[in-house]
Amino acid sequence: MNLTSEMLKTDTKNSKKVKTPSFDDIYMNLAESLAQKSHCVKQKVGAVLTKETRIVSLGYNGPPAGTHNCDEEWPENGCARDRKGSCSLALHAEANAILYAAKNKVDMDGSTLYVTLSPCLPCARIIFSVGIKKVFYLKSYAHYKGIESDEGVEFLTKFGIQVSQYIPDSNV
Repeated sequence: MNLTSEMLKTDTKNSKKVKTPSFDDIYMNLAESLAQKSHCVKQKVGAVLTKETRIVSLGYNGPPAGTHNCDEEWPENGCARDRKGSCSLALHAEANAILYAAKNKVDMDGSTLYVTLSPCLPCARIIFSVGIKKVFYLKSYAHYKGIESDEGVEFLTKFGIQVSQYIPDSNV
């Protein structure tokens, strides 16, 4: 079954077609919900890693377990910034999902990643390295950061990873 195809069921009681969400819709909605768990003050991001229509890992951006939660420790401005202006403490959502899968010895080769913000270049390198073959993102990292291009998307595309911006189906 094509993940992006719409699935229709017939409601025998009322004899009308009822539209059910695609897996893409379900996984991106879950990524959006996971983003709300983030302790980041600046941007909340969620990620869902799937393989053959099954969820294999989840992640959201934030500090490594056992360190500080930015919204609790620095509620007004978040954690300190590194030289490039990025969070000095946080792991990105997709990195968290990939690290959890790796820690649990999950084979990620051929998997699909759903993420609410397109991957940055360092995350794109990790995505490529672990064998993820498809990435769906909701919003542009370049737009969020105010930079010219989505370097992570460009990197993945250049090396044969299928990358698509997810457009929600307003009919579901």
